[in-house]
Amino acid sequence: MLQVDNLVVSYGQSEALHGISFSAAPKETLAIMGRNGMGKTTLFKSLIGMLPTRSGTISIGADEISRDESFRRVAKGLAYVPQGRMIFSSLTVEENILTGLETVSSKRVPEEIYALFPVLFSMRRRKGGNLSGGQQQQLAIARALVSNPKVLLLDEPTEGIQPSIIKDIARTLNEIRKMRDITIIVSEQVLSFALDVADRLLVIEGGRLVHESLRSNTDTARIKEFLSV
Repeated sequence: MLQVDNLVVSYGQSEALHGISFSAAPKETLAIMGRNGMGKTTLFKSLIGMLPTRSGTISIGADEISRDESFRRVAKGLAYVPQGRMIFSSLTVEENILTGLETVSSKRVPEEIYALFPVLFSMRRRKGGNLSGGQQQQLAIARALVSNPKVLLLDEPTEGIQPSIIKDIARTLNEIRKMRDITIIVSEQVLSFALDVADRLLVIEGGRLVHESLRSNTDTARIKEFLSV
């Protein structure tokens, strides 16, 4: 569903990603692990088109999207939940979700979204800025899902969220995967969360992928070494 081949991204003359390659299948969840500054957010911003690529290709199914603008990538099936959520604080919960419907014909929030996130239904008239961090993260995911993406990118979804809500988000992501033929890519530093949701774990360090393992045979001690400062 998602294929990334030899992706190179630079900030000016400084190369940030050095030939990243990986793929993810339909209904697969992939965790990109790594410390701050190792290239996770740069990778996600390049996948959605917020950062230009110097070379390499990105494909969703049969569609090569490397040169497309961000809104065209969304129309072709890519959705992005940025680090820090970036919801519209002055809009209501429902209005926030409706902003995700620009690329689809329906202009109503699907019932399954509120079924996945019941707290958002009860708070649908409340301003987004009045929600807790965990509720805002759920809102950001709901807004991304209404575009019916083939691939969902979640950048640091557990950042600043209390452990009980992290567990709720993990359960919701696993439920989404049961309901849809969707590929989920998360960037993450919390290993327990990654093990709850991901089929495979990749580690990025210095703009390169340096480790890959299946969840079933993950060497947690080895990954913790990569994540330690």
